Amino acid sequence: MQLLTEDQIRSLRDIDTPTIANAVETHPTRLNTEGFMGWNIRCQFPDLGVMVGQAVTATFNTTTTGKPRSRSLWYECLQAIDDMPVPVVIVAKDVGPRPFHGCHFGDGMANVAKRVGAVGLVTDGGVRDVETVHDMGFQMFSVGLVPAHGNFGLDETMVPVEVGGVLVNHGDVVHADMNGVVVFPVDLTDYVIDEAAKVTKRESDQFNWVNSDDFSLEEMIKKG
Repeated sequence: MQLLTEDQIRSLRDIDTPTIANAVETHPTRLNTEGFMGWNIRCQFPDLGVMVGQAVTATFNTTTTGKPRSRSLWYECLQAIDDMPVPVVIVAKDVGPRPFHGCHFGDGMANVAKRVGAVGLVTDGGVRDVETVHDMGFQMFSVGLVPAHGNFGLDETMVPVEVGGVLVNHGDVVHADMNGVVVFPVDLTDYVIDEAAKVTKRESDQFNWVNSDDFSLEEMIKKG
């Protein structure tokens, strides 16, 4: 699996997520209507800033009553995180029968996940213990908060998952901030970084022109 370099990680952290979205959508393999998660996946800690990592995926089912509880798949997921020498974002799909009650992460799981190399979680389920997790510096994106862990358990790990309307594969780049979450294949990273610089320049020039004495609506319409 291709891994992000330290230079790529630093560059991505210096770019906001909307600019990443604007950059990656210009690639010929990408439609401008895909690759970004919906508004239901919310940043729980906007003050923690940009989160960048490669995905380790999992499916969770914490709302099936009586399901045998096992931590073996969680340990497998942790091993996958530990094996990746880059920051990891856990991307978790809720597959339980009561999605508004599913709770996939609290401070205990965040603590060990961070210890082995994860920087955050993106899930279409719930999370809890947010005060403690925030103080760890572990980022969380979820649909909301749930106070109980339910009947804990992973169903699968390191498999493709669809979260927030985006198909996420093991190893994909996850870029997220208070604006939301964007996902793209790791082999597009250099393109995205280079294009983001062009996007920033175009937007800066446009802002400056709009606020200058040279601006006119007539001229703006002519430019299209």
